[in-house]
Amino acid sequence: MSTSSLPLLLRRPPRRVRRALLWATLVALLLVAQTLLVLLTLNYESVRAQERVEELAGQVVAELRRDVQRSVQSLQALVWHEPSPERWRADAGELLRARHDLLRVERRNSLFEIDDAVDSPYRAPIFTQLPRLSMGIEAELACTAARRAGTPMFSRTYFVPQMGGTGLEVVDLCIPIVNATRTPHYLVTTLALGALLDEALTPEQSRAYEVSFVEGDGTRLARAGVPRGAGVYQAQRVLDLPGSSLVLRIDSAEGSPRVIPNLATALVLGLSLALFAVVLLLLRDVRKRALAESALAEALAFRKAMEDSLITGLRARDLEGRITYVNPAFCTMVGFGAEELMNSNPPAYWPTDRVDEYQVRQRNRLGMVRDRGDIQQGFETEFMRKNGERFPVMIYEAPLVDNVGKQKGWMSAVLDMSAQRRVEELSRQQQDRLQATARLATVGEMASLLSHELNQPLAAIASYATGSLNLLQEPDGETLGMLQQGLTRIAEQAERAGRVIKSVHDFVRRREQAREAISASQLIDAVMPLVRLQARKSGTRIELDIPTPPPRVLADRTMVEQVLLNLTRNGIQAMESSTPLAERVLTIRVRQAQGRWVSFSVLDAGPGIAPEVAARLFTPFFTTRSEGMGLGLSLCRTVIEQHGGALDFHARADDDGQPLRGTEFMFTLPATDPARQRSDASTAGAEAAG
Repeated sequence: MSTSSLPLLLRRPPRRVRRALLWATLVALLLVAQTLLVLLTLNYESVRAQERVEELAGQVVAELRRDVQRSVQSLQALVWHEPSPERWRADAGELLRARHDLLRVERRNSLFEIDDAVDSPYRAPIFTQLPRLSMGIEAELACTAARRAGTPMFSRTYFVPQMGGTGLEVVDLCIPIVNATRTPHYLVTTLALGALLDEALTPEQSRAYEVSFVEGDGTRLARAGVPRGAGVYQAQRVLDLPGSSLVLRIDSAEGSPRVIPNLATALVLGLSLALFAVVLLLLRDVRKRALAESALAEALAFRKAMEDSLITGLRARDLEGRITYVNPAFCTMVGFGAEELMNSNPPAYWPTDRVDEYQVRQRNRLGMVRDRGDIQQGFETEFMRKNGERFPVMIYEAPLVDNVGKQKGWMSAVLDMSAQRRVEELSRQQQDRLQATARLATVGEMASLLSHELNQPLAAIASYATGSLNLLQEPDGETLGMLQQGLTRIAEQAERAGRVIKSVHDFVRRREQAREAISASQLIDAVMPLVRLQARKSGTRIELDIPTPPPRVLADRTMVEQVLLNLTRNGIQAMESSTPLAERVLTIRVRQAQGRWVSFSVLDAGPGIAPEVAARLFTPFFTTRSEGMGLGLSLCRTVIEQHGGALDFHARADDDGQPLRGTEFMFTLPATDPARQRSDASTAGAEAAG
């Protein structure tokens, strides 16, 4: 060996050393790989165990919610039909036998006093060591909250001592019971937290897990399942109940996974499946890549088809405002092709005389979008088609952001508003025509109502004027007094005619009438002169049946007087032809009805109303008299309904229900303050007694 080869041998390591290094590296890699595999396996098992605990926690919470809901529904069924006390106790006993978690059911009145109570048959009454009244504060708070919310509420949990130094952690459920026939009362139920947990667990779960309710500091309130969890795999969930919350803790009896049984499995599986795993991973990667490329192609094709089928125009612009994309709907809208619009700035669809204005607006809007980075409100503008036609559009603009969150431009949705503007113009024209038609109809209705309603005061004026002229032929002292009275009546009826014109005018305009509190006797006294005048002509007697003191109503005086005149006139005319003179009696009756209403009745002794006439009696312009217009009863019903009352009629009958001759028309008006009505009645009674 030459001396020149000695440095080379010294620099090159022996083959054995290199092989040892390779083996050491391979062994180290294998050790690292197997160690990681074992750790991953152990971690996987730990994660699975924890997931099982978490899943069980969710299942138990869901089952507890269902149990609580079933309990609430069963308890609500106890008082659904207001059962008798015996029936309630029997139903409550059946419910307690069916539900082991229910310890006691109580019925409490509005003062929160216990009216009745039933205890569970499976254990001694729980409130033996301490009376129920001393431990009722939580239930009272729950019932107060339940009454305010109108829904069942749970109380906070509390401890009830039992015999032998033991106790139970319980919670109260309060269900408010409100109806229209009695004051609010409550159904209070005491639930055992431990029994509630037992009901929610299956036997398999009870053998593998400890389930308990705990407080915020970890203090256990109630438990179920195995005697003690291992403390390795735990999960907590909050059971939200109306008015209260409980923390549920699941503790698995399973400890940390052991290494030795899993180590052999991990080594065998790792060494035998390593090569296959690599191949499978490569195959899966290739398959995923192919699927991703296919899905991407399908998504692009679907998006293209969707954008091409839209009737809304889509437009994309870059950061400088140049158009980078338009869909076919946008091209159809403006009349330009996509190649004519791409990269154009300013666009060809801007009106030539407004280019400068649009450029300033574009800079302002796009700058605002860039600064704020949110979706802008839509704005309306005007575009121009290729043929020079201008049309309105609505534009909604938002930032165009790529997959990494960087803004690349702006995306706009453009709506052609031409058709909508044409529809709006057509609708406006139709509204104008409808308003004109309504005004013509109102004028016709006013003329008809005025001609109908002025007949009575004008007829009265004519009668009083004729009587005054007759009195002037024989002047004396008594005649002058009667003449003065007649002229006074003429002035009253002229004033009444003016009020009729104003009231009918207001009625046609459908505005709120001027209403006042007035006595029922004042309304009747105001129309009695005209009623008696017509009654004397036909030989009819008028009888008034008004209580003392007369009730007061809130009404438009003039319009209600017209109703009374129409009804009394109809009643007198109904008796003129077929009723004997001795039986012609018209009765006007007033009664207090149901506290807040006052009823007026007009009773005649006529032949009654035939069924075919009764079906159309309130129809406008329907009448059975040749000189009538058919507006009286229709107007009367409308006036009464505007006051909130009702107008109807029926055949007369005596107190025993036997039919009498004639018809009764009755309408109601709102009374004034009922307290004032009672005060007036008591005052009148005291005066009568004195």
